[in-house]
Amino acid sequence: MTDESLRAALRDLARGARGLHKAMLDVETQYFGAVGGVLEHLQLVTNHPHFAWLLKLSGLMAELDERLDDAETLDAGEAAQWRTAFESLIGPRAAIDEDFRKRYLALLHDAPEVAMANGALRQALGKVPQAQ
Repeated sequence: MTDESLRAALRDLARGARGLHKAMLDVETQYFGAVGGVLEHLQLVTNHPHFAWLLKLSGLMAELDERLDDAETLDAGEAAQWRTAFESLIGPRAAIDEDFRKRYLALLHDAPEVAMANGALRQALGKVPQAQ
């Protein structure tokens, strides 16, 4: 795959991850209860323990976005590392964070919007090369 095609696949992956993240945040916000305005919600999402488990995905998404902004050429091996990182968080690879995986799977089963966003992310992951 070329740098351009790898970037396209990783941009799709980033988009899928953002969709999943938003769906999980929306459900977790419903579970949390009334939060007030947008700024209060942002404060809760970034600082309250109820949302802390989502920071693993937030951080991984930020790292991927940063890498995609970098002009340095991508190769299939690096792209495969991104796939592995996401799969280690959400599956099917062994979990790098058991608490995240447990909560993620619960939301996946409880919330149709999370299941749909998961499907979109899985499709995007399928476009990224696998580790050899």
